[in-house]
Amino acid sequence: MSDRISIALDAMGGDFGPSVVVPAALDFLKRDQDVDLILVGQEAAIKEHLGGRQPDARLRIIAASEEVGMDELPSKALRGKKDSSMRVAINLVKEGQAHACVSAGNTGALMAIARFVLKMLPNVDRPAIITALPSMTGHTWVLDLGANVESSSDHLFQFAVMGSELVASVDEDIPNPRIGLLNIGQEEIKGNDQVKRAHELLSNSSLNYIGYIEGDGVYTGEVDVVVTDGFVGNIALKSAEGVAKMIAYYLKSGFKRNIFTKLAGFLAIPVINGFRKKIDPRRYNGASLLGLRGIVIKSHGGADVLAFENAIQMAKKAVHNNVPERIAHGVECQLEKRASV
Repeated sequence: MSDRISIALDAMGGDFGPSVVVPAALDFLKRDQDVDLILVGQEAAIKEHLGGRQPDARLRIIAASEEVGMDELPSKALRGKKDSSMRVAINLVKEGQAHACVSAGNTGALMAIARFVLKMLPNVDRPAIITALPSMTGHTWVLDLGANVESSSDHLFQFAVMGSELVASVDEDIPNPRIGLLNIGQEEIKGNDQVKRAHELLSNSSLNYIGYIEGDGVYTGEVDVVVTDGFVGNIALKSAEGVAKMIAYYLKSGFKRNIFTKLAGFLAIPVINGFRKKIDPRRYNGASLLGLRGIVIKSHGGADVLAFENAIQMAKKAVHNNVPERIAHGVECQLEKRASV
């Protein structure tokens, strides 16, 4: 592999497949000269959206005859579709032909295939999904967002270490991330057994652990990384998306009520546009699958061109900062500290 960064893109994944992935790749190459991209999928479908551009050293096509459906069982995708665009893209990372993979495809299948092909880092039991959500002070990183329905205290501890290392790597404004453990209250007596035990482990670590936070703490900016299990994390994520849609709906319908509200809406356009930009989910697209021996980025299935570009950018940052290596080192150091106590 050359010194340049190479990223494999699952061109067939997501709700829109190559109609989004290919234009996103072309736009990304125009503004970034340090990255080469590999489009993986059905060659004819990919070329249809290239706009006349021919494949070259910076934009290659690798054929894959199958694709993973958005509702397909992960087990079926893993065992029955070894030539899917998702599988081939991840194989490229395993083989060293690509530094990272980006896919907007089926999350469960992506996790299953990535874990099977790339394997886990030493001392990491389970992978976790992390992404940034908008907050009152900028953004907050949250994990796990659905990779694990149930998590032990040790898993939560590992998530905290992985989240801390990722954020310190890719978020240049947060060199020492503040970690918060999501709970139903901030009092010591609240929470289930695994959360209480994870709190104890984190309190005795060298991480910048702040303590328990409640659900609103995700958005107030009091911490940089929020740790929880995948069941709670996924519900929190979907709830946030639902609240954002509800606010947008009521604002739109409210301003359309009569001539006076329409005038008020016109005057409020700069404020509304500023608010929309700050919470625009496209800005935060690109969730990292942490804990693997390779870099895999999950784009939202309904991502548009701009959103998918941001997922590619996230992959570039993870590669540039050697995130898997940093995570492996961070987990090892924390475990050594625990053993010496």
